[in-house]
Amino acid sequence: MSETTAPIDYSDFLKVDIRVGTVVRAEPFAAARRPAYKLWVDFGAAMGVKKTSAQLTVHYRPDDLIGRQVAAVMNFPAKQIGPFMSEILVLGFPDNDGEVVLISPERAVPNGGRLF
Repeated sequence: MSETTAPIDYSDFLKVDIRVGTVVRAEPFAAARRPAYKLWVDFGAAMGVKKTSAQLTVHYRPDDLIGRQVAAVMNFPAKQIGPFMSEILVLGFPDNDGEVVLISPERAVPNGGRLF
């Protein structure tokens, strides 16, 4: 699949606040329409722990996610997903079957660091 998007300015990129955090809690989200987990991600002292729902059940188990660093968009509005309020968007790429593969730094970095 090939998609073409309009070029953006660097100032447009800066509008998207993408940070790194560590998953500190993960559990199945039984109320979700599609199989998903509820995640709590620690972004350090300045931003604290944020929660999200993510459809990661094909490649990950809750225990595998604990301690894993992930990238997330911080400045989307919170979104109600059933009985759960999602505060961030964890980022990943689709595999050959369209299932999520998480984005992670290749080595440990401080929680809360901003992508540049």
